[in-house]
Amino acid sequence: MSPDNSLDFAATRVQHKPMRLLIIEDDRDAADYLVKAFREVGHVADWAPDGEDGLALGLDGAYDVMIVDRMLPKLDGLAVIGTLRSKGIETPALILSALGQVRDELMYLQRYYTLSRDIQ
Repeated sequence: MSPDNSLDFAATRVQHKPMRLLIIEDDRDAADYLVKAFREVGHVADWAPDGEDGLALGLDGAYDVMIVDRMLPKLDGLAVIGTLRSKGIETPALILSALGQVRDELMYLQRYYTLSRDIQ
């Protein structure tokens, strides 16, 4: 942190191959902050302001990770992820949610993932 308590993203510049990120977020201020932060450290960040645009970008681009808002206009964030999964696109996704119930997201995502663990 800098003396004024703000983060200094440039100080952590990427020293390896940059990641390509898709940020699907309808809150313009939050999206601008995320895009700026990732770009300042050397990553490539694309932004979609709603679920339909996010789905189109997700279908057309090869992303390393998606950051997806749960509640989006036009198409819900979980529906975006679910549609991509149904098309065979397995890009890892981080879900941003102002909702208090993680249970709902987990129940929905269980349709698209099989969680397993080796027990030894």
